[in-house]
Amino acid sequence: MKRVIAVLAASTCLGSAAFGDDDRIVVGFATAETGFMQAYDKPAQDAAMIRIAEINEAGGLLGKQIEVVNADTKTDRAEGAKAGLSVIDAGADIVVVSCDYDFGAPAALTAESSGLISFFLCAESIKAGIQGVGPNSFSASVLAPVQGATMAQWAYEKKEARSFYRLLDTWTEYNKGICDGFDYMLPQLADATLVGEDTFLNEDASIAAQITRIKGLPEEPDAIMLCTMMPGAVSAIKQLRAAGINSMILNGSGVDGSYWLSAVPDLSNFYTPVQGSIYGDDPNAEVTAFNAKFKEATGGDPSTQYTYPGYVMIDVWAKAVERAGTTETAAVVAELEKMNAEPTLFGPRTFTSELHHQNQARYLIVETNAGKPGVVDEWTISAPIPVADLMK
Repeated sequence: MKRVIAVLAASTCLGSAAFGDDDRIVVGFATAETGFMQAYDKPAQDAAMIRIAEINEAGGLLGKQIEVVNADTKTDRAEGAKAGLSVIDAGADIVVVSCDYDFGAPAALTAESSGLISFFLCAESIKAGIQGVGPNSFSASVLAPVQGATMAQWAYEKKEARSFYRLLDTWTEYNKGICDGFDYMLPQLADATLVGEDTFLNEDASIAAQITRIKGLPEEPDAIMLCTMMPGAVSAIKQLRAAGINSMILNGSGVDGSYWLSAVPDLSNFYTPVQGSIYGDDPNAEVTAFNAKFKEATGGDPSTQYTYPGYVMIDVWAKAVERAGTTETAAVVAELEKMNAEPTLFGPRTFTSELHHQNQARYLIVETNAGKPGVVDEWTISAPIPVADLMK
């Protein structure tokens, strides 16, 4: 597997003229090879490369080998637009962009203006699709509001949480989406109350003022809905626990992974939703088998659940291409929009002409206890979140 991926990666060194040939299908990755977004993009891209290698080994797509071209966005919006143009110039039939809407949108917009499909590796804002880019844009992951709604409903039903504090990092659309989902779900939970809310910025060195307000409540809330992502998430979580706040902390999938836990020794009572477990305890044996394949291909275990949408993305796109019999944008988009609970290794995917995202999904619930993360439950919200509510 390492050899196959190396061969695919090596194809990125070829000039654009090499990709004018109809005997090739080209996937262009305009993603972060440097900067903090690399922590999200690289695992997903590695997983995508595994699915590409599997397809090529099985005879290719429409009988053609899939080639790959790369361009580094450098975790910079201006560079993202340049990266998108670079892979388009190299002959990309599809432009794969970063895991976050804010950082992936510039490349996705270049694809849209060129009449090409873009696929966010794992962005979870509704804007990462029709609503923010255009009709040819999709995401391989599950909407952030589904994560916030999942954690609120699960904590209420399974942990008997009744008092909640909402703490939003306003830095990205992803973070806002988690809290939007929480806001959607909380009023549906009888006798659940919001006892306070606050905001901060990911780059804030201190959230002392917010902590003071939490500690000033008559009693500690049952749960804190923390809507944030790396890199600032570590600091916020560390400060909450250092201040003696022991409330259950709920977060979105953006903090999945054990790579940061040494910064908050013995962290407990911390919960995240994941599409698949990187910890060797996924109830689906095929996911555990994939984790082994990933390690064989890359030399390391998956570092986050954001590994998995990259595999899903290539899987559903390739199915749509096969059914369309072409890589032509309109035909492939039409086939993607016909997918209704399309089986994938990491859960079903549904796309419609109204939504190129998932507004309901089964999540595994990972608890971190004494610094050790592991799956403790699973949960699916009782109904999909309506598009109108996602757009509020």
